[in-house]
Amino acid sequence: MTNFKLGKKQIHASSSSGFQSERMDESPSLPMDSKSLNPKKQVQPPSKEKLPHGKSSLILPNSDIDELLECPVCSNAMFPPIQQCPSGHTLCFSCKNKVNNKCPICRKEIGNIRCLALEKLAVSLHLPCAYHHLGCEEMFPYYSKLQHETRCTYRPYTCPHPGSDCPFTSDSLALLSHLRERHKVDLQAGCTFNHRYVKQDPCSVDSCSWTLTLFNCFGQYFCLHFEAFLLGCEPVYMAFLRFMGEESEARRYNYCLEVGGHGRKLRWQGVPRSIRTHHRMVRDSHDGLIVHRSLALYFSGGDQKELKLRVSGRIWREM
Repeated sequence: MTNFKLGKKQIHASSSSGFQSERMDESPSLPMDSKSLNPKKQVQPPSKEKLPHGKSSLILPNSDIDELLECPVCSNAMFPPIQQCPSGHTLCFSCKNKVNNKCPICRKEIGNIRCLALEKLAVSLHLPCAYHHLGCEEMFPYYSKLQHETRCTYRPYTCPHPGSDCPFTSDSLALLSHLRERHKVDLQAGCTFNHRYVKQDPCSVDSCSWTLTLFNCFGQYFCLHFEAFLLGCEPVYMAFLRFMGEESEARRYNYCLEVGGHGRKLRWQGVPRSIRTHHRMVRDSHDGLIVHRSLALYFSGGDQKELKLRVSGRIWREM
């Protein structure tokens, strides 16, 4: 196991990490009325939304939609062709073979019956985005809803921590707390930085060697990655920046990274990638500062038995 030294601070991100870096009122209760004591459920009639060409679109509560259009096998929304058994139970076409053409509810043979009424109903629906509770106020036709949700800017972010495939997802602020508390990632303020990465055995380079640091500047948060991996058969070190937000916002910023020694410098300038893009994809696209091991050791000086690579950088906003 490779050990990395820190100066004044030490980051314990994960046992698999091979790098270390150093820095040069309650709300009042509402009165209860008599209606609230009624045990009977108040059922609201479905509403209609006026669409172009005089057509109206039925908008049902989410619970009703889930009941009508959710496949009982995979729990996903059903799209044509929606299959139906002789008793009227429905399921999506992709799950038909999973249950060997047997209805998962009544066990009757499914056959090739389509539920045309349910398919027609689905066409008439306008539904809220699945991330409505996170702030998205858009309404979409049933068949456009899933397509929108794959790129909705309100959808949760996945954890950008490179040490493991962490399953945590949330908004950027909750993600920040998660990185600091769960992964013990260091948070620094300012738009300039100066790090020294230390590695005791620079000949041992693998894809599990990495470190992560958070930066707060311009009211935004950025992740600085530093990784060691094999580029073909050649061991290399790579540093790059990711933005904790959408790709469209990330394009508003630029950053530069610089390493050097003995009168020589290697400089990289680029645009940070969004954390929507996995760190392995950024690494594999070589979108960052890449330093080959021989040059990194030259920059380190000494007897080349220990890597001491100083990386300085700056983040600025495009006007």
